[in-house]
Amino acid sequence: MPHTPPAAPRRLLVIEPMSSGLTLLGAARDLGLETVVFSHDAADRVVPAAARDEIDTFVVVDTNDPDALAQAAARVHARTPLDGVVSGSEFYVDAAARLAHLLGLPGQPVETAEAVRDKTLMRAVLAKAGLRVPRYAEVAGADDLDAAARAVGFPCVLKPAAGSGSIQVSRVEDRAGLESAYRVLADHADFVFDQPEDGRALVEQYLVGPEFSVEGYVDRGRVTIVSVTRKLLGAEPYFVELGHVVRADLAPEVRDAIEEYTSAVVTCLGVALGPFHAELRLTDEGPVLIEVGARLAGDRIAELIHLATGVSLRHVMVASHVGLDPEAAWPRARPVAPYAAVHFFTAPGLTTLGRIDGVDALARHPRVTEVRMYLGPGDDVPEARDLRCRLGHVVFTADSAEHEAELRALAASAVRFS
Repeated sequence: MPHTPPAAPRRLLVIEPMSSGLTLLGAARDLGLETVVFSHDAADRVVPAAARDEIDTFVVVDTNDPDALAQAAARVHARTPLDGVVSGSEFYVDAAARLAHLLGLPGQPVETAEAVRDKTLMRAVLAKAGLRVPRYAEVAGADDLDAAARAVGFPCVLKPAAGSGSIQVSRVEDRAGLESAYRVLADHADFVFDQPEDGRALVEQYLVGPEFSVEGYVDRGRVTIVSVTRKLLGAEPYFVELGHVVRADLAPEVRDAIEEYTSAVVTCLGVALGPFHAELRLTDEGPVLIEVGARLAGDRIAELIHLATGVSLRHVMVASHVGLDPEAAWPRARPVAPYAAVHFFTAPGLTTLGRIDGVDALARHPRVTEVRMYLGPGDDVPEARDLRCRLGHVVFTADSAEHEAELRALAASAVRFS
């Protein structure tokens, strides 16, 4: 009998795997894929050493240069064809879509990727379709602030048009405060992955109501919601995310309204495949979108969903982008517990870390699955304005909403900073 050689494994290109994007490497390995990583491998675009054992081919390229990215992808694809391209972070969703289109691979439509990366465009698309969005106005300079204030009113929220992580996002009470906040945003633009803000910002309606995120995925045109996640925020005027809980306890009719609205948003924007992460507030008029990403959720939310529902969104993302049936490729597991949560440690008022006590004892708690510190003794503690003020996190499971609250309080008091 003639020998039939085994089929070559599918190959996945990951652009700048960072944060939750690092988990895509292990998911690809689980599914028997080969991984190719494109990274600038310098400054804040460095793949951690611990992740490199899960990479089959590592290519150093300036991932902020579209031409260099396209040329590198074409070379790699010509040698051994790729089967999919994904972004390892929020900031390369549009780059991954363009490469997938260039190579004829599964991916988001380029216009969809551009809309989910640009909050102004996102709101314009949804508003045109008749879906609820905050009142908003884009500003490109200080001269636009008066018109924006008249259109939106106060209080309002100022944010970069293409930012992430609540960086430079703040609630503003009046015209003087708007000017001050915009000056800070424009004069101290944050460089994330060496991508400077261009000065464009949104002035938008402040939404009154509790905040949630909604996670799910799209497969062959069908939207599946897997979690409505409760978000815990720090004190305003900033919007630091201090924790997440899967699942949010909601009345059935409220959950249905959130899920129906989110499905309409995702469909309207044209998200074609893989996971999405939507953030919204539940107002008196119903759910209103803050933003949506066509990517894996960060902040350990994907891990919480896996613990509480058995759905692995990282495997869904990898499978979807190489043409596999995500539900068949990695079936849902048995949930570990009805609830899973993450608590982020902060130290208000502290400017430099001296000691950290209680981490080892907390890690031994039977309901704790992970404890990690980001900063150590001697490190400066950033001001509590965005996610960079968080010192570490703990992930834990619980049997009820009341149990989750008890464990969160325990975790918050168990770790002490001085």
